[in-house]
Amino acid sequence: MTKSIFNSLKGNIWLEGLFGLEKENIRVDQAGNLALTPHPAVFGNKLRHPYVTTDFSESQIEMITPPLPEIGQTVGFLETIHDIVSLELTNEYLWPQSIPPILPADQQIPIASYDEEGSEAREYREFLAQKYGPKNQLFSGIHFNFSFSEKLLKLLYLKSDSLVSFDEFKDETYLKTARQMLRLRWLYVLLFGNSPVVDPSFELRCKMAPYPVDKNVIALSIRNSCYGYRNFDDLYPDYGSVQGYKASIDQMVKDQKIAAPKELYSAIRPKFIHNPDHISYFEFRCIDIDPLTKAGISEDALRFLHALALYGLLTDETDDFGPKVQAQANRYHTGVALYGLNSTPFLIDEEKQNVWHKAQAIIQQIIRLFTDCGIDQFGYMQSLNQALQLAKKPESRKVYEVLGGVVKDGYVPFHIQKANEYLTDSRDKSYQFHGLEDLELSTQLLLREAVKRGVSFEILDRKENFVRLKKEDNTQYVKQATKTSLDNYASILAMENKLVTKKILEEQGIRVPKGLEYTSADTAKADFLIHQGKPVVIKPNQTNFGLGITILKENEDEETYRRAVDIAFEHDSTILIEEFIAGKEFRFFVIGDEVVGILHRVPANVTGDGFRTIRELVELKNQDPLRGKGYRTPLEKIQLGEAEAMFLKSQNKDFDTVPTLGEVVYLRENSNISTGGDSIDFTDDIPDSYKQIAVLAAKALNVVITGLDMIIPDVTAEATNDNYAIIELNFNPAIHIHCHPFQGKNRKLNEKLMNALGY
Repeated sequence: MTKSIFNSLKGNIWLEGLFGLEKENIRVDQAGNLALTPHPAVFGNKLRHPYVTTDFSESQIEMITPPLPEIGQTVGFLETIHDIVSLELTNEYLWPQSIPPILPADQQIPIASYDEEGSEAREYREFLAQKYGPKNQLFSGIHFNFSFSEKLLKLLYLKSDSLVSFDEFKDETYLKTARQMLRLRWLYVLLFGNSPVVDPSFELRCKMAPYPVDKNVIALSIRNSCYGYRNFDDLYPDYGSVQGYKASIDQMVKDQKIAAPKELYSAIRPKFIHNPDHISYFEFRCIDIDPLTKAGISEDALRFLHALALYGLLTDETDDFGPKVQAQANRYHTGVALYGLNSTPFLIDEEKQNVWHKAQAIIQQIIRLFTDCGIDQFGYMQSLNQALQLAKKPESRKVYEVLGGVVKDGYVPFHIQKANEYLTDSRDKSYQFHGLEDLELSTQLLLREAVKRGVSFEILDRKENFVRLKKEDNTQYVKQATKTSLDNYASILAMENKLVTKKILEEQGIRVPKGLEYTSADTAKADFLIHQGKPVVIKPNQTNFGLGITILKENEDEETYRRAVDIAFEHDSTILIEEFIAGKEFRFFVIGDEVVGILHRVPANVTGDGFRTIRELVELKNQDPLRGKGYRTPLEKIQLGEAEAMFLKSQNKDFDTVPTLGEVVYLRENSNISTGGDSIDFTDDIPDSYKQIAVLAAKALNVVITGLDMIIPDVTAEATNDNYAIIELNFNPAIHIHCHPFQGKNRKLNEKLMNALGY
């Protein structure tokens, strides 16, 4: 990379790329023994699932993220797969360590099994077990897949005046980065290596020290050391060109040093996916599983690795990286992996090298490089500065916390405790798609189910929650989880218009509230005498999330009435003033011919303790981590706005009122979850007669997916012509309130929606 290119291209464009992760995790029983159960059947065909498969063993799950444009999103995606897998296991954990747990005899380790389609995969694993031993195959780790953005590569190519083709230029770029990363990989291991101990059931052997070692042998990264899983012979691919690289590997196969190119266990592996003659991306394979992080790797570690790759690309090479140089780089890498727990200089290649000074110098050069390139992304600079502190204070590395825990609790108990902590967290966050928390919660739940089913997805418009789902020949476009191709546009428009909905339902003999429509605020206000003394609901004709709705049970105060009219007109040019029907409001979620969930939504409320004000009680209730804003948590925070103040006023209260002990105070009449209400599942408690009415209402509007709001005075009585009323049908009903109600059973509407979409 010439200095002119380096100087002419500035800014965070250098950080653009695609990032992917592959993580191997062994399944263990609750005592830390290798699980001998089959791969979870819920994930289907191991060869076809894009996110969850197996590695060498049936007990060794491999989790794969797609290529993603942000490191935070990539780590989050991996954590979400981890959550999904964890929740499907029965009395088992995902082992949070690269070094295996308690292992049985070789012949008892289950090699991954496949149907006839996977016979070749099975045969290859049997070959590896015979050659290297099945226990060695159970070293687990994380692979980082990385590609520079096409835009960045194109700009570099245009500025380079290169005489080669663009594809050849990309190959040169990736090969140079790979060579530099192979020279520098020791630095990542020095800072983030974390496989320091081994269980006695695992016998380590090392070509450099060919004798068994016991449980007391400790290294910084056993997996990356001479004791780790590696080829028997020292193999040195030609990284000078794509042709040379492929030819050198073919020669290794001919010489029977490896059986196939995939048996070359190099720390960096160029990948040829889109074109067999040109590099698509490269794979960095030296990452130990971090036992202190549920995903197995932190964003800081991954950002540092990305920064190291950029440093390698933008700095000069001092040699040809031939076999002699590769051997030296390998020895340095292995030496750091073996002796990197030392916080003082240690012997490598028969020289006393102060690796800590060397590490600090390189990190400082990377920081200067980022400054010179105009890269000012806070997360990267923070990660680099944290890495510099690790190099200055080696004792602050995570590996020492792991060692301390192992010494205190024991190798297996320490890791089982961490695995149990992560499982608990997976359960607590079972509604969340990590890295995509800005999406509506219903969309997050749908995408989690897509991952479980092996359905690929692409976020087409993140702000609009618009995604494309694809599996085999089935492609579906979905917006906000429930806007799908299953419903036609006219039906959606009809549901959106409350007046149209009422007319259609009335024609079908389905009861709806009586009322009047208004297109003029003055006319609506002038009709106060018509509505005075009658319980009414004043609402926009087209609204969602309960916005603009006011319920006046007494309706004696004209000033309050007039303000409610103004509020409704703030949200639409047409409003409805309808009779208020007493009873409890229930949300019926209909998919096709079935009611799949029913919720009673309790209006926003607090319970008095005798000394806190309503304001203080709301603030206390809002501290619940399940409450948030914008449909990104199962419950919404209670607001302290004008609508709440008006409703409290109708009860002769305000925000500074102190309710008595045990007194329940409602801040809203309408019961929407979006305005802070509580959701209570009633699916099994409502008579079928009401469910039949809900399905008939959906059919009347010719809709497949809807959230229907029904008032029922007495849910113990069967439905009649006058003991219910349908308030509205919603064209975009939330599913998360049924999946994670305040009280009651998860109705798993994300699963039912995926079924309806044909997955």
